[in-house]
Amino acid sequence: MAEHTRSSIIIDAAPDDVMGVIADFGRYPEWTGEVKEAEVLSRDAQGRAEQVRLLLDAGAIRDEHTLAYDWVSDLEVRWSLVTSQMLRSLDGVYRLRPVDAGRRTEVTYQLTVDVKIPMLGMIKRKAEKVIIDRALSGLKKRVEGLTVVDGDPAERGDGPDRH
Repeated sequence: MAEHTRSSIIIDAAPDDVMGVIADFGRYPEWTGEVKEAEVLSRDAQGRAEQVRLLLDAGAIRDEHTLAYDWVSDLEVRWSLVTSQMLRSLDGVYRLRPVDAGRRTEVTYQLTVDVKIPMLGMIKRKAEKVIIDRALSGLKKRVEGLTVVDGDPAERGDGPDRH
């Protein structure tokens, strides 16, 4: 089994609000930093993204890849690599767990990456950790920012419309 990297964070929002931001790929360039473009290529019968093309620019690493998504439940989404210029494989998962009677959410992000160029395992895991930490931090900031309107917390479920 390939080694993976995993980290978690608590977000001050309900799981539905968190998953809404995770599922809104078109807005990824607004909050992820490394994602410069995101295009949903296909959707499932429920309207959720099945395949998404992402253009990444992380300084020395620039890549365009397509990911396939599996919406396991309202609290879990998995993805895997379809095509890439620089990656051999990429498997990830977001798992959400309600906290404080659903007012907050623990988000766990797990990632396994294999690049086409030779790279020491220790360096690869460090890169995975940086990707995960940035993603969780950006997700937290984005979700919590959407739950505040004019300085007052918005009612859960009355936030911005999701696509």
